[in-house]
Amino acid sequence: MIQQQYPSQLLEKAVAEFAKLPGVGRKTALRLVLWLLRQEDEETEQFAEAVRRLKQEVKYCKTCHNISDTDQCPICADPKRDGSLVCVVENIQDVMAIENTQQYHGLYHVLGGVISPMDGLGPSDIEIDSLVSRVAEGQVKEVILALSPTMEGDTTNFYIFRKLAGYEVKVSVIARGVSVGNELEYTDEVTLGRSIMNRTPFNSNE
Repeated sequence: MIQQQYPSQLLEKAVAEFAKLPGVGRKTALRLVLWLLRQEDEETEQFAEAVRRLKQEVKYCKTCHNISDTDQCPICADPKRDGSLVCVVENIQDVMAIENTQQYHGLYHVLGGVISPMDGLGPSDIEIDSLVSRVAEGQVKEVILALSPTMEGDTTNFYIFRKLAGYEVKVSVIARGVSVGNELEYTDEVTLGRSIMNRTPFNSNE
């Protein structure tokens, strides 16, 4: 394979950095970098400033670990949300997907991953202990496990179910309208909404 030759080391460096983004190959990275070069200085400065502020100023909600501009995210701070319901998801994209259904009005808990020994992720690497602490406070009446129906998601569901067994809280799981093996964030809104509304009690034998 012939290695791409660049007329500028600065261009090559920029392409290499863009190519680190998920799903972006070097050809796409080159196209993006050349597009930026054609923009006015003000536009590129705004782009760079947005990325800088995102990295330096974004916060994670102290309650649910969702991304936020403040210490508590707008969902947790909203008095109209049902604080007795907590929906457990893998990542921020899943929160966004469920919110888009407009059928869930409780709170969330973002784990930041799922138990996956192959990826070196164990229970202590994700936000399970903080979920148990929330339940221990006594306000949560139902925990909805809304993890992707993969082997890793099911393993994490079972672990959480065992951790919450000693508390007076209902543990349910989203209906299997979401195909086994699918990522939650890529499920259409109608199917996802129905899966939340038609949730069933968690069965440890599943």
